[in-house]
Amino acid sequence: MNANRLIRALVLVFVAIVFSTPARAQNAGKRPNLLLLLTDDHRFDALGCCGNPIIQTPAIDKLAKEGVRFTNAFVTSSICCTSRASIFTGQFARRHGIHDFVTPFTPAQLTQIYPVLLRQAGYRTGFIGKFGVGDKDPLPADQFDYFKGFPGQGKYWQPTPEGKNVHLTDTMTAQALEFIESVKADQPFCLQISYKAPHAQDANPKQYLFPPRYKNLYANVTIPVPPTANEQDFALQPDFIQKSEGRNRWAKRFATTESYQEMIKSYYRLITQVDDSTRDIIAALRRANLDQNTVVILIGDNGYFFGEHGMADKWFPYEEALRVPLIIRDPRLDPQQQGRTRDQMVLNIDIAPTLLALANVPIPQMMQGQDLSPLLRAPAQWRTEFFYEHLYPHKDIPKSEGVRTARYMYWKYLDVTHDAEWLYDLERDAYETKNLAGDATYAQIIANLREKTDEYRQTLK
Repeated sequence: MNANRLIRALVLVFVAIVFSTPARAQNAGKRPNLLLLLTDDHRFDALGCCGNPIIQTPAIDKLAKEGVRFTNAFVTSSICCTSRASIFTGQFARRHGIHDFVTPFTPAQLTQIYPVLLRQAGYRTGFIGKFGVGDKDPLPADQFDYFKGFPGQGKYWQPTPEGKNVHLTDTMTAQALEFIESVKADQPFCLQISYKAPHAQDANPKQYLFPPRYKNLYANVTIPVPPTANEQDFALQPDFIQKSEGRNRWAKRFATTESYQEMIKSYYRLITQVDDSTRDIIAALRRANLDQNTVVILIGDNGYFFGEHGMADKWFPYEEALRVPLIIRDPRLDPQQQGRTRDQMVLNIDIAPTLLALANVPIPQMMQGQDLSPLLRAPAQWRTEFFYEHLYPHKDIPKSEGVRTARYMYWKYLDVTHDAEWLYDLERDAYETKNLAGDATYAQIIANLREKTDEYRQTLK
């Protein structure tokens, strides 16, 4: 065989190998695309893959089957503005200082949020939806290549120039498809889609405003009422909690059996719409031959009460308000690693360092979260406790701080003169019905957790 024929033969062999190699192997050396789906007020069990037998979320369930689902994912502050700031920065609130809806990032902070760091590293970046940090324009649109963010809570129904009303989730889905169409083959992308759903439209009596096409969904089912959603458990709360905003919103949503059923069904409908959005976005990635090199992360910004302890919304350090769904689907994983669950204690502050690590971008020392990517491949030693803080300034939402361990949830309400400390033994009392703060048997445990709380408060700044 002469030299030219040998070269042609080698080229043919190379081409055959490339086109017969699975996409996972072809993409092994490439920086992955990154897609973050952030839902709003999405409690940990409101997905089919999380064991909910009623809600219909096939697209998100498929992400869980193709990735890893974290069964003990928590937020460090259970309120939208602070949690979203923690997701951007990888920091506890004591460090980033965003405790309300009006405070924006400083110019210095903006240089250290994960999308800006990825953009500096060559990623095409996009943001769609509720920005959540700072409630007024101008938002930092110039820090992104594609920006369709809005300040404040936003509204579900929006008029178009043609005079029609379009649902916000549908608008955001169309924007995501537009971004995907703009992606260049030689440039990785990072897109964050921050849904308003399933957050309530607080000023509207119906609260959870879904498109008419979902009206019949869940119409013939009965939503079970949580064990602690009763007057007896509400009576265990101190008077300042009984008069809190959590109880005010309970009255709007859950005061009657009929309103409870309709509100939760409507909340579920909004999540199913997010699932349909996810399906359409994944399909667009597939059409563009991007799905096999795109890591998808879905997380909620905080949990949500379904009437537990006589309350609605979030804010207070109960399990329902702290826990969120978290799924990471990395198509480059070996098939044997897909469909697994991990029970390590992971946090919203872990998202930013994880995204940077996946892109092989250095993680700034100021970030306090941990890279979750090792857990995608195998269990590992991990944190066994975390610090919780809620410093939102509101006269009807008391501030609180504490420590959640594998077994105990300890917190104290700040700025109150009585009923300040709370302790639950989650091993013996999973529904958090008996406050052990006055039980002498637990005095040493309370003392230890009180000391840890004080230490965290100082060291996490």
